Amino acid sequence: MNVISSSIRAYNVFFEISAVEVGQHLYWQIGGLQIHGQVLITSWIVIGILLVSVIIAVRNLQTIPAGGQNFFEYILEFIRDLSKTQIGDEYGPWVPFIGTMFLFIFVSNWSGALFPWKIIELPHGELAAPTNDINTTVALALLTSVAYFYAGLSKKGLSYFEKYIKPTPILLPINILEDFTKPLSLSFRLFGNILADELVVVVLVSLVPLIIPIPVMLLGLFTSGIQALIFATLAAAYIGESMEGHH
Repeated sequence: MNVISSSIRAYNVFFEISAVEVGQHLYWQIGGLQIHGQVLITSWIVIGILLVSVIIAVRNLQTIPAGGQNFFEYILEFIRDLSKTQIGDEYGPWVPFIGTMFLFIFVSNWSGALFPWKIIELPHGELAAPTNDINTTVALALLTSVAYFYAGLSKKGLSYFEKYIKPTPILLPINILEDFTKPLSLSFRLFGNILADELVVVVLVSLVPLIIPIPVMLLGLFTSGIQALIFATLAAAYIGESMEGHH
């Protein structure tokens, strides 16, 4: 009973996290639901950028790739290598998922570093990168959890749950709590780094608006790309771990 109650408390943490706010926010009231409007707006913009980029790159495919096609084929090859390294020989079906996670987070992070969201005025709150909001990062982390549970169950069936009592049943509580700490770690790492980077840039721009913010913004671009890579790598590693059954 103690294990079950601890797991329920850990699960409820996600609902408490979704109430965390920094500054004012724009909400849409749809029926009995309160929708976080500014996150949806920026997420749709990021998704639109990805879709338009892909359509432009693949609308005139060539046998010998060049330009945009060559760039996207390089990205695809990079994601395939990443998935194969972390998941193993059965990586193929998971390339779209890992690729979607990486590209969405990468473009979201860079949009916060490059696009002046704050020039778009809202009735309440202000726009920022989608990954600057804890709701987005928690949603991505929970999707990752669903993915690695599905990967393990689809390959091993109910015997997947034997991992909780290996190498000894004494570790059952720790193995259960591990499944809750993984999405917590993923969501907080991404949210904290992106939020901190944007806050640092805003403070430096207000204090020294000409010179100092530029290297910080360039560093932010680098760290934004690294955070997308870390998230995608860990997601693939968790999927590979659930399929292989080792830690």
